[in-house]
Amino acid sequence: MSESKNQTNEQLARHNPFRQATYLKGAAELVQLPADVGIEVAFAGRSNAGKSSALNVICDQKSLARTSKTPGRTQLINLFTLDDQRRLIDLPGYGFAKVSLEIKERWQATLSQYLQHRECLKGLIVLMDIRHPLKDVDQQMIQWAADVGLPTHVLLNKADKLKQGAAKNTLLKVKKQLKEMHPDFTAQNFSALKRTGMDTLMHRLLSWFEYQ
Repeated sequence: MSESKNQTNEQLARHNPFRQATYLKGAAELVQLPADVGIEVAFAGRSNAGKSSALNVICDQKSLARTSKTPGRTQLINLFTLDDQRRLIDLPGYGFAKVSLEIKERWQATLSQYLQHRECLKGLIVLMDIRHPLKDVDQQMIQWAADVGLPTHVLLNKADKLKQGAAKNTLLKVKKQLKEMHPDFTAQNFSALKRTGMDTLMHRLLSWFEYQ
């Protein structure tokens, strides 16, 4: 493990800044978002990718982001504040929810506008089930980010569901495809259940949020 990641682990052992995350509001439209200042990092993913579980683990809170046995129920952009300048953004789950075509198209337009025009957005985490990576909707989300050069990091969640060799092979394939979309986009294996890959993810988040 690199020296920088060791430093990250030591810092988190003393103080995890994400533990202080508190729910701010849910926005149905972009005009309901706070002023476009400070730093935001957004989490996106298909409705069954485990996004809420990952956010809860990162923030060390059991129910900060609601988890549901019915994927796709979150239809708002949910904002969580870390301090007066930093916010975690939980984007609506996509690609699975049983909603009308009209609603899906509205979500799609809202997500696209947010990713491509939000000036304070400094990074995007895209969660995928490692057993079903890079579906068309995932690739569309990543392409929106690539078009504007938004730093993007893919979490292949539920890595505990695969044997180590299979998980490693999947990661290599995803990394190769990501490089074709944008040379600087990255990926890692992750398990919200087992907390696998937390050090790598935290290092990325701390960098984007400019924690020293």
